Amino acid sequence: MMKGKGIPDMRGVIIEGDSNIMIMQLLGPSLEELFNYCKRQFKLKTVLMLAIQMLERIELVQNNHFIHRDMKPDNFLIGHKKPSYIYLVDFGLAKRFRNPKTGEHIPWKEGKNLTGTARYASLSTHLGYEQSRRDDLEGLGYVLMYFLKGKLPWQGLPGRNKKEKYERIKEKKKSTSIESLC
Repeated sequence: MMKGKGIPDMRGVIIEGDSNIMIMQLLGPSLEELFNYCKRQFKLKTVLMLAIQMLERIELVQNNHFIHRDMKPDNFLIGHKKPSYIYLVDFGLAKRFRNPKTGEHIPWKEGKNLTGTARYASLSTHLGYEQSRRDDLEGLGYVLMYFLKGKLPWQGLPGRNKKEKYERIKEKKKSTSIESLC
């Protein structure tokens, strides 16, 4: 289990039938909940202060040779006893990007299914490429723009099914300029 600043402490594990239950330290609300409480817009200063801690959490994960693969406001929680402290949670989709024995980077692959949350997933992820460190950073960039603007250009696009919706999100991400996003 990964340990470090901004990673919740694991207190124990209970095995109940086919389920593994992790007991972790109590944390406060997610940044999504806080965002909603603040009428769905943070000031630039708030976003910059959050960005510093969020980048530090991603750096810690990546220094341990993992990628998170699911950047989203719901996966960043504030501390219960330290409300100015941000924690990164939900490592269910995390993956090693280096072979622990050889230190080699995972091989480049194409044709991968989207892993993570489509709204914040990198364009490369939508295009079916194996995720790497840059994809966590691009996802974080989308989260920060969401906090500043209150909405992303591809948010709420309709689709008859998940595949169609993901395709529309991908096309909107491809056609959105950095200037209009920021």
